[in-house]
Amino acid sequence: MSDSGTGGSETAASDPDRAGAAGPVLSDRLLTVPNALSVLRLIGIPVFLWLLLVEHADGWAFTLLVLSGVTDFLDGKLARLLDQSSRLGALLDPLVDRLYLVTTLAAFVARGLIPWWVAALLIGRDLVLSLTLRIYRRRDLDPPEVIYLGKAATFALMSALPWLLAGQMDWVGDGFGRAFGGALLIWGTAVYVWTGLLYLGRAIAVARAIPPAAGPSRGSPGRETGAADHDGLA
Repeated sequence: MSDSGTGGSETAASDPDRAGAAGPVLSDRLLTVPNALSVLRLIGIPVFLWLLLVEHADGWAFTLLVLSGVTDFLDGKLARLLDQSSRLGALLDPLVDRLYLVTTLAAFVARGLIPWWVAALLIGRDLVLSLTLRIYRRRDLDPPEVIYLGKAATFALMSALPWLLAGQMDWVGDGFGRAFGGALLIWGTAVYVWTGLLYLGRAIAVARAIPPAAGPSRGSPGRETGAADHDGLA
């Protein structure tokens, strides 16, 4: 789950040559600390599914889910701190995020931890918004700017999943985990869908107001590498 928005498209619309000009400079390095963390998270996906669905080892699955969230936070911070932003990382990090989202939601549905329609809403929202990015590319515009309410919804949803899993474990706080996780899931889902509708409305407005660019799209450096949409649309 992720977010990006339309405030930037106003600048790009008035001067498309500036679109993405301020984007980060990405290297061709493969062996970096952020990339290693992303690969570890990728390896963790089948391990998480095995723990949750086969072994029903909810404690270990909970630990792995929390560690995935921590490493997801760290790889972006370390990329900037260590100056290790790379083209591979710009593609790998959001790919792993989406794989983790889809597989975790599917596993939670299979275990009966969340209703199937909640997973369908969350995944369907991201699929629809991924299609709207084509509108911006065809007009040589950067993806829309982040709606921070969407970031808050993403945080609530990603926090809800470990709490819901904690509610399945035999410990003193299991009842609180189920209640708190359920509340976060309801609030996060409602706001996530609402911000998705806002993004969709912005994309439709851009499509109506700005004609597609003539000839092949120049594309900003961020769009070529995926960096401009590193966080997706949250």
